Amino acid sequence: MTTVRNPDTPAGARILDTASALFYERGIRAVGVDLIADEAGTTKKTLYDRFGSKDELVAAYLSRRAARWVTFLAEFLERHAPDPGPRRVLAVVDALEERLRGQDRGCAFVNAYAEIGGTDHPGNAVIRRDKRDMRALFVRLVDEAGIPDPEVVGAQVHLLCEGAIAARTAGGLDEAYDEARAAMTRLLGP
Repeated sequence: MTTVRNPDTPAGARILDTASALFYERGIRAVGVDLIADEAGTTKKTLYDRFGSKDELVAAYLSRRAARWVTFLAEFLERHAPDPGPRRVLAVVDALEERLRGQDRGCAFVNAYAEIGGTDHPGNAVIRRDKRDMRALFVRLVDEAGIPDPEVVGAQVHLLCEGAIAARTAGGLDEAYDEARAAMTRLLGP
């Protein structure tokens, strides 16, 4: 669990906003605290006072991104697929496609793991939690749809979704989301 000192100030918000954009656009290692402080119009001391370290700031960035995704997805599903069923499961891919439109670096969590994975970085716990939560979401949606063997089918649908994100961004395959939806449809059955 990360320990954030006092990010809930105007300076903390500016730092987190700035760091979030820079980490996503350029990568975690490519962005130093000097650049973040400068772009946020603050000092390194303020950054450290609010977040403790760059590592804790990275964890805060990932935590906020996860929370915003959860909120976006819940609202998207309520608007586009409010009732349980296969359509609601597939709508998660629709939401991802909409959310990642114009974000050519793909999944922030996969990108971050490529840089900090295999270390004791506090962001790793956030990344793992996000991936577990997405898998659990698919299992739950498949179960609510009344599809047999929701643990297995939900896990398989989750993998298709994760693969579609990577294939669309890293692979440059424009049709990746459509292909994932087609495969999911076959898994979800009639």
